[in-house]
Amino acid sequence: METPTSPVVDAASLLVVDDDGEILSLVAKFLRGNGFRVHTARNGVEMTEALGRTPVDLIVLDLMLPGTSGLDLCRNLRRTSSIPVVMLTAKGDDIDRIIGLEVGADDYLPKPFNPRELLARVNAVLRRSRGGGAQADRAGRGFAFDGWRLDTLKRELTNPAGVVVDLSTGEYDLLLAFLEAPQRVLSRDFLLDAARNRTSDAFDRTIDVQVSRLRRKIGGPADLIKTVRGAGYMFTADVARF
Repeated sequence: METPTSPVVDAASLLVVDDDGEILSLVAKFLRGNGFRVHTARNGVEMTEALGRTPVDLIVLDLMLPGTSGLDLCRNLRRTSSIPVVMLTAKGDDIDRIIGLEVGADDYLPKPFNPRELLARVNAVLRRSRGGGAQADRAGRGFAFDGWRLDTLKRELTNPAGVVVDLSTGEYDLLLAFLEAPQRVLSRDFLLDAARNRTSDAFDRTIDVQVSRLRRKIGGPADLIKTVRGAGYMFTADVARF
């Protein structure tokens, strides 16, 4: 193993879910060696039991599991929780990445993977979920638009009726990027970096999936997040800071 790198959040608690015992053991050992508290599960039943025993800060979830798939587990989790999820998949097809993001995963990593890359992605997602990124620092207290309010200290979005709307880490960061630059065209590669904290192919369709999910969450006028053909997206509402 390489020299450990301290995690972004000291002693953060992770749950690793994978039915491959060798991978599960190696990943858990590596993450523990980098300062995390790590719990493990081999299937959906064990994952549910683990979540019932102890709170976790992030889940590393394999796509291909016996019984209930990782996609279904992530989808079910998102109905009641916003715990960040990094999805692992043995497949490299775009459709797997897209479906994973559609059901609420915050990032994905195809197998086989370098443990250092997994560590970097876990740290990045934790940083965003804990509000440690530069974006949160720049945003101040929050933003208001069309009766909606995004409180960046609580990382909480409320609709015009005052009801809290759950956002995944990626959705939160994507919305924050739009609110910090309203009525400006933002390119796909810029938004990919904002939503996933890493560079990616500007033609990667996953950003379109993220935008689609965010549109469904915030509703409102159909052109609130306007597609600018060949250029990217624009947030069209007037935005005020508070």
